[in-house]
Amino acid sequence: MEKVGLILNPHAGNQKLAEIVDTIHSKLLEAFSEVKIFKTRKAGEGAEIVKEIAEEIDLLIGAGGDGTIYEIINALCPLENRPAFAIIPGGTCNDFSRTLGMNQDPLLAVEQIINKATQKVDVGKYDDQYFLNFWGIGLISEVSKNVESENKKLLGKMSYYIHASKMIFQNERFHLKVDSKAKSFDGEAVMMVIGNGSYLGGMQTFFPGAQIQDGKLDVLIIKQTSIQHFWTWLQSQIQNKFPEDSNEDLLFFRAECLEIEASPQQRIDCDGEIKYETPSKISVLPGHLTVVVGDFPLKD
Repeated sequence: MEKVGLILNPHAGNQKLAEIVDTIHSKLLEAFSEVKIFKTRKAGEGAEIVKEIAEEIDLLIGAGGDGTIYEIINALCPLENRPAFAIIPGGTCNDFSRTLGMNQDPLLAVEQIINKATQKVDVGKYDDQYFLNFWGIGLISEVSKNVESENKKLLGKMSYYIHASKMIFQNERFHLKVDSKAKSFDGEAVMMVIGNGSYLGGMQTFFPGAQIQDGKLDVLIIKQTSIQHFWTWLQSQIQNKFPEDSNEDLLFFRAECLEIEASPQQRIDCDGEIKYETPSKISVLPGHLTVVVGDFPLKD
């Protein structure tokens, strides 16, 4: 890897990346012969840059939060010839960068990128969209929708859990139908989450055992009867207790492809971005993306 294209969102998180971009550039030039930096000014611009430079570079770096990474990935993954991909975390949660073992200090993450250690990882796909981390409906999308950007800046990743605790007793149930070769479900639920990575909201909340190289997606359905159970479970995350087995309140399984319907229609939260609604067809693309990794695989 010699030629690098870096797409940076100067407004991500607390705008720290914009302040250190020159240092990032200098450090990358220690290991790569060519480094071009592109600063985005508006939504959608990152995707356009990917399409313009992908065939000219060996490594594409996304510098920003989960929203920035989502935009870049959805332009990168459909390409037949894809450069390797790396993340410099700059947002509130930086979930997939954590799964890859990347240091959450941007400059230390650059040091990891310089090492050029890569792995092929799975990518999730729903309809014509791609995701690295998770797909969700129900409570999870309502929490994301109601977390204000100012609260994210002030409270960081805990803002998600504060809003979850407020909304868990008022979230409405919906009828959910799931078809897959692994398992099917037809009943009432308050939330469904499908994970590729192991982090959500900056913590290993739902799928601490998720593997991004196993060719499977982790699936969790929380039924209507499980609101109190979920509240207890949510609190337990801070204590690093991770129940992962199915029971009368929770249904957990792994699958390669799923078809999902919900009534009424549910907003889809995909890697923190809410743009579409159910129904949806979801699948995993094994080893679809070559990524730069840090401390990987993650240590317990």
